[in-house]
Amino acid sequence: MSDTQVNRHPGLDLGYVGSGEAEESKVFGFWVFLMSDLVTFGLVFAVFGTMVGATAGGPGPEEVTNLHSIAIQTGLLLLSSFAFSWASLAMKYDASRWRFLIWFSVAATSGLLFLVFEVLDFHHLIEIGAVPQRSGYLSAFWALVGLHGLHVAAGLLWIWVLTLQILKFGLTDRVKSRITRLGLYWHFLDIVWIGIFSFVFLAGVA
Repeated sequence: MSDTQVNRHPGLDLGYVGSGEAEESKVFGFWVFLMSDLVTFGLVFAVFGTMVGATAGGPGPEEVTNLHSIAIQTGLLLLSSFAFSWASLAMKYDASRWRFLIWFSVAATSGLLFLVFEVLDFHHLIEIGAVPQRSGYLSAFWALVGLHGLHVAAGLLWIWVLTLQILKFGLTDRVKSRITRLGLYWHFLDIVWIGIFSFVFLAGVA
């Protein structure tokens, strides 16, 4: 392998999933997808920023923000990301799939609980009339927070599918490659949530 091929995607250490060059190309392509997804979130953030004051006399940031619930959601999502990191380490250094699956299940359970709290918050918003059609602010709020929630739900589905594959095939190179890409996606959602937590919720009650 030439020096050009070795340094094709510097910084990616994927030798533990088999063919390094092939896996680097897949992960690099997934990074490109994540950056395009980041652009989508950036646009929704921008729309939200222009709509903060457009409440049309309806519920505003103070009414839609429950910091206690948001703090719990943030803790759960951070715990999920932390557990996924340990699962990735177990996948790389531990031959047993069971240690990996324990951490994987902790990540999935924390992510699921995050969604439960978020759905409860949305239900409360509906009860107080803070629905998307009420104002521009609420439309942007539901779009941004809901978009992130849909991403988390998609990630949980991905975790469930991979768990079935691990139970059937074990931690094969192909499965490890998929887990690596899922890890990038999962940590990416954590970063986006920190932005939502700071820009939407904390700023809304400041």
